[in-house]
Amino acid sequence: MNENWEQRVTAAWATFDDYPEERAAEFRAVIDTLVTELPEDSPLGPFEQACAWDSTGHSDKAAPLYREALARGLSGYKGRRAKIQLSSSLRNIGQAEEGVKLLTPELDAPSDELDDAVRACLALCLSSLGRDREGLSLVLGALAPHLPRYQRSMANYARALVDPDD
Repeated sequence: MNENWEQRVTAAWATFDDYPEERAAEFRAVIDTLVTELPEDSPLGPFEQACAWDSTGHSDKAAPLYREALARGLSGYKGRRAKIQLSSSLRNIGQAEEGVKLLTPELDAPSDELDDAVRACLALCLSSLGRDREGLSLVLGALAPHLPRYQRSMANYARALVDPDD
């Protein structure tokens, strides 16, 4: 889509906090209106609508739209965002195992600024499945590089949570 459309979507999201919970439908309508400008088969439409449903507390309505966006070929940065957000929605609706399956390959994807979000969301999915040690290992591993000290120790502790021989 053109840059102007992306700017208007960004501007709409910048107003999100102006919509209290009781006006959530109004915000979703703003996004829906922007989506009508897209080609019918664009993956951006269901992605933005999923984000709007998700952000207004409706993971159940967001999940199918994220799936649709990915099925239509949403890729790159927004595709990765869709996978993270879909996994979170799946966890919220009791399908954490599917979230784990979706995000686990992202651990080996090319690195970007979403790496820590992948690990955090995957950790939540794992925790929902009773796999807290694995989740904690991911979170500590993601946190370690950001610490002013103890990076090596925390990284080692993170590995030891899932590999006692380490």
